[in-house]
Amino acid sequence: MRALTSIAEMRGWRTQTRGSVALVPTMGALHAGHGRLIDCARQHGASVAVSIFVNPIQFNQDEDYRRYPRTAENDLAFCDARGVDLVFQPPVEEMYPQPQLTFVEVGRVTDYMEGRFRPGHFRGVATAVLKLLQIVQPERAYFGEKDAQQLAVVRRMVKDLNLPVEIVGVPTVREPDGLALSSRNQHLTAAEREIAPRLYQALRAAQHCIAAGEICAEVVKRAAIELLAAESRIRVEYLEVADEDGMQPVERITGPVLVAVAAWLGRTRLIDNVRCEHSTG
Repeated sequence: MRALTSIAEMRGWRTQTRGSVALVPTMGALHAGHGRLIDCARQHGASVAVSIFVNPIQFNQDEDYRRYPRTAENDLAFCDARGVDLVFQPPVEEMYPQPQLTFVEVGRVTDYMEGRFRPGHFRGVATAVLKLLQIVQPERAYFGEKDAQQLAVVRRMVKDLNLPVEIVGVPTVREPDGLALSSRNQHLTAAEREIAPRLYQALRAAQHCIAAGEICAEVVKRAAIELLAAESRIRVEYLEVADEDGMQPVERITGPVLVAVAAWLGRTRLIDNVRCEHSTG
């Protein structure tokens, strides 16, 4: 496995690499969810490149950026054990050698949920992802469905800008109790970790409600929020029912939808989502 830090080196590797390349963009602190992305990328027989870059322009608060876990040595060992061909770990000054004046804005898809509560977040995500796609030039790039709105943003950007890359979504990996794997989970205290699966339980309640035939989004949201409200230490930021592609809230559920939640447990913000549709049975 090679580990590179400069864009020039990365482009040199890509020029010399025969066959297709699959990119797994990450911000490090790698876990089994990232491992699933790497495994899926490997299944296509491509050379697998993992980027590790904590992107400062997608954070709304400096404290959140500073607190984001950084585990460089462990991440390299993780990638090596998974058979990754190359790790690209550029420092901030390599990706942003001067103040960034050019940004990627994806409209409409970013209006609600994460876009509403984290203004500028998706502008930072889309800009960094576009940079990585331009630098690595992969045929495919792999993203987790846990960050469903981010996945929708990247897909729309790629389509609108005619980028020659396939964006592949990979299902969320969960702990046995349902908690979605996330690099931020390590910030949870032991007590908070016990409570955290309530988010998935609430989403499952919404899923069952819709499967049973409920078409009113407010009724579905109320069922999920009531479950979360029973735990005072959970502070819900949003719980929304939205269409899958445009990430627009819906009032009536007439087809597959996404139920997404963001909530705070202490100083840690968690997000999760599930796909829901009416039962055909």
